[in-house]
Amino acid sequence: MKTKIKILLIALFIGSNIGFAQQDEECMTKLSIFHEYVKAKNFDAAYQPWMDVRNKCPKFNNAIYVDGEKILTDKIEKTTGADKVPFINDLIKLWKERGEHFPSKTPKGEYGAQSCQLMYDNRAILNKTNEELYECFDLVYKLDKATFTNPQSLYTYFSLMVDLFDAGKKPAEDLFNKYDDIVEKVEEEVKNYSESLNVLIEKEEAGTELTGKESQYKAYYESYLAAYDQIEAGIDEKMGTRASCDILIPLYQKNFEENKGNAVWLQRAAGKMSEKECTDDPLFFKLVNAFHELSPSANSAYYLGILKDKEGKSSQAITFYKQAIDLETDNFKKANLNNRIALKLKSKGSYSQARTFFREALRLNPSNGRPYLSIAAMYAASANDCGDTNFNKRAVYWLAADEAQKAARVDSKLASASANSAANYLSKAPQKSEIFSAGNSGETIKIGCWIGASVTVPKM
Repeated sequence: MKTKIKILLIALFIGSNIGFAQQDEECMTKLSIFHEYVKAKNFDAAYQPWMDVRNKCPKFNNAIYVDGEKILTDKIEKTTGADKVPFINDLIKLWKERGEHFPSKTPKGEYGAQSCQLMYDNRAILNKTNEELYECFDLVYKLDKATFTNPQSLYTYFSLMVDLFDAGKKPAEDLFNKYDDIVEKVEEEVKNYSESLNVLIEKEEAGTELTGKESQYKAYYESYLAAYDQIEAGIDEKMGTRASCDILIPLYQKNFEENKGNAVWLQRAAGKMSEKECTDDPLFFKLVNAFHELSPSANSAYYLGILKDKEGKSSQAITFYKQAIDLETDNFKKANLNNRIALKLKSKGSYSQARTFFREALRLNPSNGRPYLSIAAMYAASANDCGDTNFNKRAVYWLAADEAQKAARVDSKLASASANSAANYLSKAPQKSEIFSAGNSGETIKIGCWIGASVTVPKM
């Protein structure tokens, strides 16, 4: 009897293995068929064999989900109106299945955000409300913030919060908290891409040619930085006047006592008031001092510098600004801090000091070319003050144009701004006829005052 049972179990085991083998062989054949169709962009022909493999062997190969996304995206693009709905829902279902069967290859934040974005883009035909869509993004963001990095989805997420605030469905405090949260997330991603790009730019600046792969990576990093730059501007534009001093001050006054021991709240409140130029109000003084006392940091020292600036104590302000830089340990954040300080000094006309901070920002983060444009603008603004003759005064514009052109060399997203600025400055510099009349082609002109630089007259 035992022998018969043993033989039966062996037979069942062999039979089941043959079944699995036959299934694997069938799935392999159909996978090969649909994959070739996808490569040829014949998505209609790929659909049925792909569905067969998806249903029979969902764990067989990740190509089921990679190619399936292309197949369903093609279906969505080729259909209109309500006919899209089944394919949209199936694509969302496909991403969920991918997460179940290939979790290590399916980051929750990335694919969850894709699903929410797809629903948002088709919200009219899916009958999705702003509340439903916001909850979708919010759930994914809280579930896996680390891989929720898509610039468009980050913007959509915040945009929905603004729409809900405008509709009276979210309070101002939630709006400001979400703004700070998203802006910090964007800054984190910009930091990551900038640091990777800086390595390649420094290699180029040292005269070493990039490999083909490195050039591809450089283009990839630059494209993402350009995208984040756009959405950062979009987020600020979307926030608009909703964060005016008239709204911020009463809100922070009301919540100060409750949050005076919360360093994050104090930092964000002081930061928002600084950003929106609400620094004349006594509340800013109260926030900054509470923040610095609770958690002395680069940010708190920077805000103390702003206070001293407001009091007209420039030397003390510079002391606090330098202290802020010393307290900051992250080079990317230190570069941003140098740039912010430089911009404040530039606005006050303290050009020499501002240039020092701009140069340091460039050293720490060479892939951000904006400081070059700021230095160029300061040179141009000083043209009448930094030359002993009319020709030499206008020669300052050559220096300004050179600085502006440097911006595009390190920061591709500034190519247009760089070219426009340089062209503007060159139009104000001495022209060929004036160089000919002066007879100083190729000569070096020393520029005095705070600029303290030399410029070579173009050769005729």
